Amino acid sequence: MISLKKHANIALGYFFLVGLLGTFLRFFFVIPIPANFRYVVHSHSHIALLGWVFIALTTMIYKMYFAEAGFGKIYKRIFWFTQITLIGMMLTFPFTGYALFSITFSTLFLFASYFMAWFILKKTPSHYKSTYSFRLIKAALWYMVFSSIGPWALGGIMATMGSASIWYKMAIYYYLHFQYNAWFILALLGIFFYFMEQQDLRPQKGHFRSFFWQINVAVILSFFLSVLWVEPHWIFYVLGGAGAIFQIMAFVNFWKIISPFWKQLHFSAFLKLLLKIAGAALAFKLVLQLFSALPWFANLAFSFPDFVIGYLHWVFLGVVTVCLFAFLAHHRLLSLPKWVFWLYIAAFLTTEALIFYKGFITWQEMALFENYFRWLAYCSLFLPLTAGILLINNILTKRQTSAKNP
Repeated sequence: MISLKKHANIALGYFFLVGLLGTFLRFFFVIPIPANFRYVVHSHSHIALLGWVFIALTTMIYKMYFAEAGFGKIYKRIFWFTQITLIGMMLTFPFTGYALFSITFSTLFLFASYFMAWFILKKTPSHYKSTYSFRLIKAALWYMVFSSIGPWALGGIMATMGSASIWYKMAIYYYLHFQYNAWFILALLGIFFYFMEQQDLRPQKGHFRSFFWQINVAVILSFFLSVLWVEPHWIFYVLGGAGAIFQIMAFVNFWKIISPFWKQLHFSAFLKLLLKIAGAALAFKLVLQLFSALPWFANLAFSFPDFVIGYLHWVFLGVVTVCLFAFLAHHRLLSLPKWVFWLYIAAFLTTEALIFYKGFITWQEMALFENYFRWLAYCSLFLPLTAGILLINNILTKRQTSAKNP
């Protein structure tokens, strides 16, 4: 029997480490630290996407589709192989950056993610494969596989053109786009539709079909928003703008689909509030992407990295992580005290405000307020603090949720 709560705790452990590494990075601007900033950035980003989010999502997907189907041995082998690759990255990236061992472990993780995608796509029981939730999960997994083209391309780009090449950044943006806007978002949507299906709340087939093709067109076209920093031909602005518009259309359609069922959903009032907060954060994300299709805003965003950093953190902490909290709690894989969540939100909003403030001040060529970096570092401490409290609280909570528990 697999204790999925232990797997959720491992995901939370990665989230705690991500918070520590992020805070550590911000203290680089406060006190002298004998470490390589870029190396720590690599570790921070890899553990954020591949540790916390990947493990949390795949744990929930296993809970959804394999509670009665079994295949525990195969899943456990893939799961623990994945942990070896993640621990290897944690032990190598902060000290070596992109070098032999870190590249080896990150490459092995790609294979682990392929194994996980194969396992879910191949072994999911047939009666789930016709559901709306699985269609979204299936698309999310394929986008996750497609996103890996970016990391595979980096080796060749560095060997031939070097890290200063525009193609180096392009490969990274390609990877981030299909992780953030496809794998993460579509997987979360699939989990939400699964909850609806478990309560026999099924939208009309035509409504879902319309939403599904809109969100997929949006994923493909909105990638072009990631290339506007090179000031390309005007057609790329049109394609990126169309992608941003399709995203908005898709989520308006999504709201129309779920709104008739919202009151019937068996989520607690608190978890519904979390989903509303994530929805508000998502709406802001969609507006930012729409504006970024305009040349002036595109140049502004990419000329001042704090805007891009703030956007990435907004999506990661405000949309993805809040949804993960809600879904893990609903799955009974996470004990989520309200006061801890509100402390997390306060830390998230404060640090985001400070990041976007720095971008605005730099753009306006003004002076930051005194001790800005110190305040940003101190406020950031509350992010790993809340993650650590959640982890300890979850470990101490007696209820253990297995793959066969409801």
